[in-house]
Amino acid sequence: MENPTEVKEKAPIDKKKVAMEWIRDIVIAVIIAVVIVQFIKPTIVKESSMEPNFYANNYLFINKMAYKFDKTPKKGDVIVFKSNLLTETGKKKLLIKRVIGVPGDVIDIKDGKVYINGKEDDQSYTMSGETIGSIDGLTVPKGKLFCMGDNRDVSIDSRYEEVGCVSESKVVGKVVFRAFPFNKFGTIKNPYNK
Repeated sequence: MENPTEVKEKAPIDKKKVAMEWIRDIVIAVIIAVVIVQFIKPTIVKESSMEPNFYANNYLFINKMAYKFDKTPKKGDVIVFKSNLLTETGKKKLLIKRVIGVPGDVIDIKDGKVYINGKEDDQSYTMSGETIGSIDGLTVPKGKLFCMGDNRDVSIDSRYEEVGCVSESKVVGKVVFRAFPFNKFGTIKNPYNK
């Protein structure tokens, strides 16, 4: 039986080992931070042009590397890009839109419907199920994208001269995840990948 008055000696602390563990943890934290800063960009939706799928104050994450290394945006991807529109401070405005047409696609908009390469496009994911405006046989140029907001009645997008077809080089990244609101938390689905 042990004597309760005996004090157990603590093992000596290896200061060198503790220091190495701290250095290791700091290096790992720095690597994670660099990866996050280089590959992921958080953003907050500020307008209603992507309703009913994205509302103002939705907190999203953009994969900045999604289209590097010869990968190109696909129809239905939600992207963030630098537009020619200016913010109140004079900076290029970042827009969030959905890719509707890729290089070589022929876009027609008439009677509230969108046609891609002669086939009527599914607009069930949009706010009204219809598209305002008129476009007759626009071929999306090489290196460009035709993008529209899901709330077609209010979106300023590729249908309008102020935005036009978006250069692939202006794409910041692909929206891949929604963190807020919590009831919509999760990855972003492409409506064309059913």
